[in-house]
Amino acid sequence: MDDMYGSDVLAGGWPQRGFAKTTEVAAERDLVVEVAQDGYCGAVTRVEAGMVELEDWKGRRRSFPLGGGFMIDGKPVKLVVPKVKQSGPRRTASGSFAVADDRARVALPSRILVEGRHDAELVEKVWGADLRVEGVVVEYLRGLDLLDELLADSPPSATRRYGVLVDHLVPGSKETRIVEQIMRGPHGRHLKIVGHPYIDVWQCVTPAAMGIRSWPEVPRGTDWKTGICRAFGWPADDQTDIAHAWKRILGRVTTYRDLEPALLGRVEELIDFVTAPAP
Repeated sequence: MDDMYGSDVLAGGWPQRGFAKTTEVAAERDLVVEVAQDGYCGAVTRVEAGMVELEDWKGRRRSFPLGGGFMIDGKPVKLVVPKVKQSGPRRTASGSFAVADDRARVALPSRILVEGRHDAELVEKVWGADLRVEGVVVEYLRGLDLLDELLADSPPSATRRYGVLVDHLVPGSKETRIVEQIMRGPHGRHLKIVGHPYIDVWQCVTPAAMGIRSWPEVPRGTDWKTGICRAFGWPADDQTDIAHAWKRILGRVTTYRDLEPALLGRVEELIDFVTAPAP
């Protein structure tokens, strides 16, 4: 039989045995936490007068006293006031150090191409400062099916390379078949086409950034974005509703930490490809 007191009956600390240790965590803006008492989950929006304000994925805000009673990834934490950050080199949203003179360069002939407007807006929000310094323009195709037409009208070359970001690039998908065909064609040597495995770029935003445990499952046969909006309780009657939903999702992204690694690595690959010196 186990002895809850251990070998020394006078040893201190026995009442705490069997309980998870609570760690202190600074209540930084956008930190996603769960309230242990009722399961409310939200991101930190502000800390003031001993209170922390949390916003859930529906935009509802509630305030709680700083201290214990919160959880991160199922582990108890104690929220404390963030320390004042010391001045130092400024970082961009992508995590790179901002240059002293960050004025935009003249655009390079090379381009990064993405499938749609939402992809372009997400890349701009996280990598925009870096791309302007490098002189890289991001354009959207309105669909991967139109890439062949663009290549025929404006062929890439050794000095005009195209890096292409594709949604849902997984084995056996329609997107993968299109990419393989294009790369076998006459323009393949001056192209780099990479992709992430998610159905849509919306899903590249981490569940933690959204204040949810995971992205909802959308039934087969239902438009994916419409299904996501309905699962969240958002309007989804027309493209205006879809656009508003995307703005809410994009608003939860502040740095590269809010994006899935499967997207981060691919965008960095494309930036390296289009900015490399011509051979």
